[in-house]
Amino acid sequence: QLELEESGGGLVQPGGSLRLSCSASGFTLADYAIGWFRQAPGKEREEISCISSSGEVTYYADSVKGRFTISKDNAKNMVSLQMNSLKPEDTAVYYCAFPLIPCSMWNSDPPTFASWGQGTQVSVSS
Repeated sequence: QLELEESGGGLVQPGGSLRLSCSASGFTLADYAIGWFRQAPGKEREEISCISSSGEVTYYADSVKGRFTISKDNAKNMVSLQMNSLKPEDTAVYYCAFPLIPCSMWNSDPPTFASWGQGTQVSVSS
């Protein structure tokens, strides 16, 4: 089974930044598209970003566009999500996951996921 692990969450003040990481062991992340979604208490899951296996195609939800950047570091076998200008509404548990549809389709079709990690908590509060 392909397993992912998220890290990098924490408590940050509004306007601050965090960098989340998604790591894998036993397989190469460069071979897979990876997505990020978040889940806040009482709210629906929100799919926020995706990067294709090649890294050439990315997707961002409108809620994070211009603030978040997804990237792949093949040397470290890692996908990162750089989050800037954080807002209280960004508070959620963040998961990286294997999407079942290509990133290029996320604009038109709600993605589903094969599996995901245990999540990392991001809290934005003053």
